[in-house]
Amino acid sequence: MALWDRIKESAQTMQTQLEAKKNDLKSGSFRDASMAMCALVAAADGTIDPAERQRVAQLIATNEVLKNFAADDLQRRFDDYLNKLTTDFAFGKVSVLQEVAKAKKKPAEARAVIQIGIVIGGADGDFDKAEQAVVREACFTLDLPPHEFDL
Repeated sequence: MALWDRIKESAQTMQTQLEAKKNDLKSGSFRDASMAMCALVAAADGTIDPAERQRVAQLIATNEVLKNFAADDLQRRFDDYLNKLTTDFAFGKVSVLQEVAKAKKKPAEARAVIQIGIVIGGADGDFDKAEQAVVREACFTLDLPPHEFDL
């Protein structure tokens, strides 16, 4: 199986698992942590171009699990986290990972945040090394073993 197909299949599997848990993923900590994760993945290489920002925003707006929350609220949070990362990536990353850590108390939410990162990272068919690295770092922040997610 080609790498592209494996990435696509992995992202689809994660999305299916997320949708199965949709009703359990309604807390504010999950909302904040998932938007922080989306921003981390979008800015993983240290920069974000307008097309990438728009693509991630579109994925957030259409993700079935994230429909538990108001789209404009999600967009605002995503933009706020992204601004922190683009202003000063190293400092912003510390702050944004603190938001990811909010999901640590509930293992199902913590896993879902990582799965969202993988779905966002793999959506363009190229879950690159920088994106994998920030998702792996989020795993450590949430006390989850990266190998559980093939990272």
